[in-house]
Amino acid sequence: MTRTVPPGRDRAAVLHRAAPGTGRAAQDQHVVVVGGGIAGLAAATILAERGVRVTVLEACDQLGGRVRAWPVEEPVEDSGTNAAEGRTMSRGFHAFFRQYYTLRALLRRADPGLDRLVPVPDYPLRRGDGLTDSFAALPLTPPVNLAAFVVRSPTFPITALPQVHLPSAIELVSVSYPASHERYDGESAQDFLDRLRFPEGARHLALEVFARSFFAHPTEFGAGELVGMFHTYFAGSSEGLLFDVPDDDYDTALWAPLGRYLAGLGVDVRTGTRAGSLTREEDGTWHVGTSSEELVADAVVVATDPRAARSLLAPLADEPDHGLDPAERQQWHRRVAAGRNAPPFAVLRLWLDGTVAPEREAFLGTSGYDLLDNVTVLERFEQGAGDWTAEHGGSVVELHGYAVDPERDADLAGDGPRGLDTARLRARLLDALHEVYPETRGLRAVHSELLVEDDCGLVGTGPWRDRLTVDTPYPGLALAGDGLRVDWPIALMERAAVTGVLAANHLLQGWGVRGEDVWTVPLQGVLRRRPDLSAAGDAVARTARSVRDRLPVGRR
Repeated sequence: MTRTVPPGRDRAAVLHRAAPGTGRAAQDQHVVVVGGGIAGLAAATILAERGVRVTVLEACDQLGGRVRAWPVEEPVEDSGTNAAEGRTMSRGFHAFFRQYYTLRALLRRADPGLDRLVPVPDYPLRRGDGLTDSFAALPLTPPVNLAAFVVRSPTFPITALPQVHLPSAIELVSVSYPASHERYDGESAQDFLDRLRFPEGARHLALEVFARSFFAHPTEFGAGELVGMFHTYFAGSSEGLLFDVPDDDYDTALWAPLGRYLAGLGVDVRTGTRAGSLTREEDGTWHVGTSSEELVADAVVVATDPRAARSLLAPLADEPDHGLDPAERQQWHRRVAAGRNAPPFAVLRLWLDGTVAPEREAFLGTSGYDLLDNVTVLERFEQGAGDWTAEHGGSVVELHGYAVDPERDADLAGDGPRGLDTARLRARLLDALHEVYPETRGLRAVHSELLVEDDCGLVGTGPWRDRLTVDTPYPGLALAGDGLRVDWPIALMERAAVTGVLAANHLLQGWGVRGEDVWTVPLQGVLRRRPDLSAAGDAVARTARSVRDRLPVGRR
């Protein structure tokens, strides 16, 4: 039965229905899904639930892709041989926003009540000069949330309002998708921020943080994506900016249970198995080669980062056309070749011999603290870290640098992973931690884990229509992943989940099977939904006055 009630609190959420069809596949179709991250798992789930035989190939030993976690095997310094038991490492903190309708629906397959997700009470953002913004206790409904934020924010003084470029600011609340994606072709987030003329503090904390969360420099990150994120998380949705986090490491809380759910559907999940080749035969079947065998499938979903996708898809350009349009294939392969990965990111996890001050937030976003973009005190919500803290008396702290690019920062260049000097990288992240949380200066790390990777797709400034979509010129081949183009306002983990569902729907439609419906935040900004600008302006003004009257005199 199709659900028609919005999945969250936003009554304006939009339902995108799947194409009509039967309930289950009538034949024994076999699909190989390359990649066991969110996109691949979403595709596998939708296909398997409709009777399709699915094989998932994941190169790593755990599911979850860029949101995976794995056990740490090395013993802790100066401790017993069992001290490492239960410790895990991950690829960094991820926020599970309430707007992530498709991702949360996927997780409900193994956790119907989402009991493994716990709310984080605040999402403070701190600038290098100490000014901090908070999103706790803000109204949830736009545009009153915007007015309340502006009035409350120490980084957005009322006296700075006249300098804001009003036409650019109005763009943030008057979007309309999909047209708004293309409006910013060729413009970077940096360019948009320059013409917006927000106060420097608000620029860093309210907008530039969004760009870096895509592991990109604002000069390389598309302005359309920045505006879309502002709409999705703040200006266009009534779900609010607060979020949930898993109550344990990602594998324990999320992906291992989902893997068991898939196994119950008959999905063959193969971790530690990399797809090395992909070919299409004249009869339309697909052959996926691994190090030990060749799988034959009716269809394939490639759910990887752009670099891995290029490696797998590029050889198809040299194969016979088999009746396909040569020009269409050539154009598509050009778009595949243009896909880029973002600069390297770093995650440093520390097991300290003492605790972080109890008044610290579980999660803190930062701007202006050198390479550091956020700090997470993991024992506050993660069961495994909490157990370690209870046994050893120290905190488990994670530091995340979203863009640690040796090409832009010569001081980071070295012969380590991704061309980085890891010793210098560690030192700079630790120095930033000590500046943000001074009590950590006197603490020693009894163990640390440093991860450096560069497998995130870059959402650049190129034409929106040139970006790849889930469909391809090859029958039986679909793509999925957070770097793809979707004409709705979604991003990050939610885009990964949605593209996985859409890839499955694309294949199912070809077999006459109905796919999965998708919910998104509203497609239009609040001013588009309420064309009477004076009424919207009056609402903003009333809220601003109300919040302002409750502020101490010195903040008015």
